[in-house]
Amino acid sequence: MHRDLLLHLPVVVEVARRGGFAAAAAALNLSASAVSHAVRAVEERLGEPLFARTTRSVALTEAGERFIAAVAPALEDIGRAAESLADRRGELAGVLRLNAPRLAAPMALAPVLAELARRHPRLVVELHSNDAFVDIVAAGFDAGVRLGVALQQDMVGVRLTPPFRAVMAASPAYLAARGTPRTPDELGAHNCIGFRQLASGRLYEWELNLGGRTVAVPTQGTAVVTDASVARELALAGVGIAYLFEPLVAADVQAGRLQQVLPETALAEDGLFLYFPQRAALAPKLRAFVDVARELAGAAGLTAPP
Repeated sequence: MHRDLLLHLPVVVEVARRGGFAAAAAALNLSASAVSHAVRAVEERLGEPLFARTTRSVALTEAGERFIAAVAPALEDIGRAAESLADRRGELAGVLRLNAPRLAAPMALAPVLAELARRHPRLVVELHSNDAFVDIVAAGFDAGVRLGVALQQDMVGVRLTPPFRAVMAASPAYLAARGTPRTPDELGAHNCIGFRQLASGRLYEWELNLGGRTVAVPTQGTAVVTDASVARELALAGVGIAYLFEPLVAADVQAGRLQQVLPETALAEDGLFLYFPQRAALAPKLRAFVDVARELAGAAGLTAPP
């Protein structure tokens, strides 16, 4: 195989993953012209166009899809082999790319990343915060974090947090001024901090546990957010009632800054899980992350599945 082809393959794969030349150039720290040159060199060598280009978009051709499907896993295997050699020398390095919802950092990832940085100072962890469900393989991530354990058949799941509840909370000042709801029906008379789902654009309906049944309750209010941490800040400021995962407000409730509303309706959630393809489990950088996560889970009295 011509050595120029091998040299340019990672660039071509990155363009496919990012869906564009500019995004790939930014990710690889290359100029747009260098990326364009790499793609053109590969296409000329293969004698096939890999991308259909317009002034507004870049998409894989049918030949490009077949080529990337074959090449991308091979490049990942080469990268893992190189990392394994470095790992045997005790020099774990490289970039670990994770995709996770924004709430995962304060709830689970921050202590893992801190310990990982202490043990492996040459390892770079690139955390992409995204509340929408992402195909981590197609997007080029090593692993993802999601709520619940339901995973595709070829994925491995590792528990990051114990199960927790989704609760409603408000400041004492708000409840003193507006009263405390005694039933879910009374939520309609309150200023509820709404949550807009970025993926669908829909306003999230609060899910409550009513006698063992999960019921979706529509709410309304003067504030709608797309970030749970903002909802918490607004609740602390006395704006209204927020719907949040309990670990995010546990310290506030304990300190009296917030009070739970209708705690008997709190809905149980499975917790947060790290997930990744089975074939990626041997990568030293991912194994190091999993080892630290399991150690911290064990120290907290949480049993993590293999």
